[in-house]
Amino acid sequence: QVQLVESGGGLVQAGGSLRLSCAASGSIFSLYTMGWYRQLPGKQRELVAVIGSGGNTNYADSVKGRFTISRDNARNTVYLQMNSLKPEDTAVYYCIAKFLSDYWGQGTQVTVFS
Repeated sequence: QVQLVESGGGLVQAGGSLRLSCAASGSIFSLYTMGWYRQLPGKQRELVAVIGSGGNTNYADSVKGRFTISRDNARNTVYLQMNSLKPEDTAVYYCIAKFLSDYWGQGTQVTVFS
């Protein structure tokens, strides 16, 4: 069982930045594929970014060039640096750990106002 705790969400003006953090339990964090999804009310959860155990990354087209996912294996933490935020980035952001199963965090709200 992997437990995930997200932080860093909040309210920000369009064009601004936020950094989300997700701290994971477990002694084999370096083996997890980690990612961020987001969900708007009434819509399906969508992939934002993912980072593999080897550091390879993948992004949704809508965030390429603006968001950066990174990981610190020594701190068991994955980050999502979000720059040039837009109102359409407003959503609940969820951290996910993939290792044999999928484990989800509780979500953190990001609200971008114009």
